[in-house]
Amino acid sequence: MIKNMDRGILFMLLSALVAALNGALAKVLSDDLSALELVFFRNLLGVIIILYALKHTAPVLNGGKFHLLFMRGVFGFSAMILFFYTIKTIPLGEAITLNKTSPLFVSILAYYLLHERMSKMGILALLTGFLGIVFITKPMGMSISYEHFLGILGGFFAAAAYATIKKIKDIYDTRIIMLSFTGVGTLFPFIFILLTPWVTPPKAISFLFEPFSWDYSIKVWALIGFMSLISTLSQWLLTKAYSLSKASIIGVISYTNIPFSIGFGWMLGDAFPGFWTFTGIGLIVLGGVLVSRAK
Repeated sequence: MIKNMDRGILFMLLSALVAALNGALAKVLSDDLSALELVFFRNLLGVIIILYALKHTAPVLNGGKFHLLFMRGVFGFSAMILFFYTIKTIPLGEAITLNKTSPLFVSILAYYLLHERMSKMGILALLTGFLGIVFITKPMGMSISYEHFLGILGGFFAAAAYATIKKIKDIYDTRIIMLSFTGVGTLFPFIFILLTPWVTPPKAISFLFEPFSWDYSIKVWALIGFMSLISTLSQWLLTKAYSLSKASIIGVISYTNIPFSIGFGWMLGDAFPGFWTFTGIGLIVLGGVLVSRAK
């Protein structure tokens, strides 16, 4: 009989694999859809599913601090649009790795905003992880590409979303918190889409104002639907994993989505990571592991 901890690890491995596949599908779809469209369609189905769940079973918590609930949605949308943009513009493995810097930023935000203690191991973890970022973003040219910068910024916004969840998890139903994310993630792209014909944005943020189209092939629509479904599956597997095993163990196992993503990216035509990129990935993973051990 499989032990609970073993089942938790298995669920996390499956979640990591499905999440990597989801990233690969997003990269395939990026040939036809903008990052903004990917975010819109990804969240639209989520809104429908969550509203159905709320209609079936009403939330039990009263809520409060609506501004924090809204900010959770804004941070989540920001993290997702930057994640999809980096998937479109840099190798999949690098985009996934930069997004996985969020635990490092969570530690910093928890220290300053939630007044959580930071141990010496936690400080070492931050230094290790951020050194990894330096290696991935190609330090030899003494500059960082705009795409890599946005990937790091996406990791920060993901961390801000997680930190906000910690502030409201006891006053809002989980489904309401998820709805704030998917709702803002649907509303904001819709607003940007409406503004696109009337705005001439700077090149740096032009990915927020790209033409929208419903005229896609059946294959593209099928991939959009499949991506939305496996995104939901990945979140369900993740939730199961954390319910069956210790968070510190599951957090470490979650980094397996990086090699999965490198493999999918290579199959899609990405160059295989070089020595410095692999070194950076290893340091970020080590930093994440140390962060989980420091708690």
